[in-house]
Amino acid sequence: MARRPSIDGILVAQVTDLHIGFDRDNPHEINVRRLNMVIDQLNGMRQKPSLLLVTGDLVERGDDLDAYRHMKALIARWEGPIVWALGNHDSREGFRATFPDVPTDENGFLQYEVDHGEVRWIVLDTLDPGRHGGMICEQRAAWLKKRLRERKDVPTVIILHHPPVDTGIDWMSALDCEAWVQRLEAVVRPAKQVVGMIAGHVHRPIATSFAGKSLSICPSTAPWVALDLDDIDPLRPDGRPLILADPPAFALHYWNGLRLLSHFDVAGPRHVLASYDSNAMPMIRDFLLERGTG
Repeated sequence: MARRPSIDGILVAQVTDLHIGFDRDNPHEINVRRLNMVIDQLNGMRQKPSLLLVTGDLVERGDDLDAYRHMKALIARWEGPIVWALGNHDSREGFRATFPDVPTDENGFLQYEVDHGEVRWIVLDTLDPGRHGGMICEQRAAWLKKRLRERKDVPTVIILHHPPVDTGIDWMSALDCEAWVQRLEAVVRPAKQVVGMIAGHVHRPIATSFAGKSLSICPSTAPWVALDLDDIDPLRPDGRPLILADPPAFALHYWNGLRLLSHFDVAGPRHVLASYDSNAMPMIRDFLLERGTG
């Protein structure tokens, strides 16, 4: 039987767009229940991830310190290390008041790097207060450029809340003409050690690329954005669905030493149609026997 090369892999989980505090006076709001379902599932996995990425829109209102404290307690149920990023619903002040030990750069942006499993994970701060969209200013771009000049032999993944791409969903997209997108592309494209980018913000699973690198966008633990690729007129409401009650979701990113592979899944009860029993064994055996023989 042909087998894959024996390579120690790294399995990393991602949750994003928690929006805790949406129903401000209800500690058992729907977003709390949805996040709890995801954390339960991650903690109960057979092959448990070794790191959790929490990639922004942690709370609904950045000035709601109670929501930040509540969110911190909910995520604390995760049994492992955590990497944090900020989204457009967050505030640096609210986050720093709750997580004073998370690093910032010399300009006060929540940007830092973590070494985990022979991969360097670089967090970018794309928060632009007062705007829904992302931002990488000259200072943030210079910080990233400096980091990428160092340790060019270490596989690197860039983590940010806002995907710097047109997602096809008008109101949840960045465009190539935006200065921050061009600024980020100029830094990332020549960096050969960057093996992938990971984002959130869109509340949907999306696989694409940016600056020649793979870009995966994680679906949200909070309710999803509807998939509608038609143009939207900001002056003419047309009754289209915007937000869906699809199950809370997460991503799993697997680095096998050669490439980054991303899976998306949802939490909660599943209707199992088939299990690995003696009836399924011949099919599984045949799939494995033929692997590597094509």
